[in-house]
Amino acid sequence: MTPLALALALAQPAQAQTAAAGAQAATLSPIVITGNPLGSDTLASPSTIIDGESLDLRRAGTLGETLNGLPGVSTTTYGPMVGRPVIRGMDGDRIRLLQNGVGTLDASSLSYDHAVPQDPLSTSRIEILRGPAALMYGGNAIGGVVNTIDNRIPVDPIDGVHGDVMGNYGGANKDRDGAVQLEAGNGKFALHADVFGRKTSELRIPGYARSTQQRSVDAPDDEQPRRRLPNSDGRTDGGAVGMSWTGDSGYAGLSYSGYDSDYGSVAEDSVRIKMRQERFGLAGEIRDLEGPFKSIKGNFAYTDYEHKEIDDGETGTIFKNRGYEARLEARHADIGPLQGALGLQFGSTKFSALGSEAVVPTTTTDSAALFALEEWAVNDRFKLSTGARVEYSRLSPSAGGTERFIGSEKRDFTAGSFSLGGVYKLTSIWSVAANAAYTERAPTFYELYANGPHEATGQYLVGNSGLKKERAYSSDLALRFKDGPHQGSVGVFYSHFSNYLAETNTGRFRNDDGDLVDADTDDALPEAVYTAVPADFFGIEAEGRFRVLERGGHTVDLNLSGDYTRARNSDTGEPLPRIPPLRLNAGLDYNHGPWGAGVSVTRAFAQHRKPDNDTTTTAYYSLDADAVYRFKMSGTQWQAYLRGINLTNQTIRYATSILRDVAPQGGRSVMVGLRGHF
Repeated sequence: MTPLALALALAQPAQAQTAAAGAQAATLSPIVITGNPLGSDTLASPSTIIDGESLDLRRAGTLGETLNGLPGVSTTTYGPMVGRPVIRGMDGDRIRLLQNGVGTLDASSLSYDHAVPQDPLSTSRIEILRGPAALMYGGNAIGGVVNTIDNRIPVDPIDGVHGDVMGNYGGANKDRDGAVQLEAGNGKFALHADVFGRKTSELRIPGYARSTQQRSVDAPDDEQPRRRLPNSDGRTDGGAVGMSWTGDSGYAGLSYSGYDSDYGSVAEDSVRIKMRQERFGLAGEIRDLEGPFKSIKGNFAYTDYEHKEIDDGETGTIFKNRGYEARLEARHADIGPLQGALGLQFGSTKFSALGSEAVVPTTTTDSAALFALEEWAVNDRFKLSTGARVEYSRLSPSAGGTERFIGSEKRDFTAGSFSLGGVYKLTSIWSVAANAAYTERAPTFYELYANGPHEATGQYLVGNSGLKKERAYSSDLALRFKDGPHQGSVGVFYSHFSNYLAETNTGRFRNDDGDLVDADTDDALPEAVYTAVPADFFGIEAEGRFRVLERGGHTVDLNLSGDYTRARNSDTGEPLPRIPPLRLNAGLDYNHGPWGAGVSVTRAFAQHRKPDNDTTTTAYYSLDADAVYRFKMSGTQWQAYLRGINLTNQTIRYATSILRDVAPQGGRSVMVGLRGHF
């Protein structure tokens, strides 16, 4: 969906009064918080911010689908209730998901059917860093970072009572959702409370659920699911309370949040997944200090996560993840022309998979890291930044009486990362940004110890306890421009992994006991193993926004974007699995006073580059449109919007999905929504 009036946030109702004010807001450059402890207004790493009206017009049922289509960003998908962001073809434990700067601690990286326990309804801002961010957030940010921000611990003073209310209806899965947020304060003490809920029906699809290729090996067409994706309905709900003490020199606060969901596995008609998460957070910052440090900022979160896979009413496997993560960042006093920050991060998690279909042993992971970041403004045009990180992690598995996990041994790793970046202003409009990094990632517990059937994904997963650290050399180069309402960038990237840890299909089959069997055996599951291969990732990303009309209060902006990623085994040249194809997007945004409208067309090309045991995806067009009306009533600023999604009713199958031949995206649909701010 095209963004409309990019910076027209409902929290700034005065900007919605005239098109001129909207045009001015669209030229502002909000500061990226994530990975930026020095508060720089320009970063060498590619980054994107989604908030305000732009976020309202993108919100979907999952975090991945909300961000899908941004330059370099795709999504995994396991039906309309499950989607995790993919950045530059990398997914799983290479993309770090943060909530207010601290890890989410869930199970979404373990398997594609595990949802991210965050609903976009509860999020007010999302920041995306594309490319290596391991320096600030650890090895599992080797591909990028997605940070959702919800202000559950207020960081700025609040005077009086403020709030937001939102509701949406429609979409291909008949989505009914709503959220309410309230904040109150006296300038020193601030309170926050929010609640949200979402309920969906089975997804409407244009034709058959299974692809032509899949139907040729399945039952006859008259027995195939059509027009609806079976077992794709679900619900989520949750909420939070938080409080903080705020002042001119900092803040300190705490919060508690809960999340609960129940959704179907679209790979198995009889499987439902019930998930819950409780999270307790602490955060604070002290600014304007005298002495060696200017400011000190801390974040802490404890998470209790549980995920049940229920088959025909009986619980087969229970996944649990309990633990904490803490970060401390201190910005030191300037040393000549150098500005910098030091940091400490540590945490501990205990992950368990209980039941007859346990995939991994109970594993405790302890970690600790030190990092430093320095920035040097060489002159008015040239800025350099560099940093380093060292991280220690220890994994301690316990077989728990399960025979196939006996022999799993403790492993420990020391990973290091280093980066160097710079931004050079060619003119007042044009600039060049470059970034280079060496990063290391320790294998996760499931890459090391997995050994069992996972019915929800229809696989038998096998780990490798002898895996070594994943090492990558990465670089980015981008040309950027900004001239009033005109802005954009075009960039290239390249990463070489000396040992990329990939989940690959072997073409063999195993039964529930782990024995190799023929494909036509009743309980046969395709085997997927974790192996290390040398790999190359490279591609291009481009985006631009151009003011093509500004007359009599009317404005029209042209949006253009595109991305392309190639990933291959460096030794054999074989493509890596689940890589998104070339995508191109063109759209127009119109604004006049309180009115806004937009239309966009996305062209995703066919993906024929795939491993021998994978399948291809066909090309598709997606036509989307939206309309917005902003008005004020009884002191409340309202925004009503209408969204048309996949208006040409295309059959869309994402190359990044392991269920691309079983579960397509939704067909033609319309979504209506209303949001109010007071």
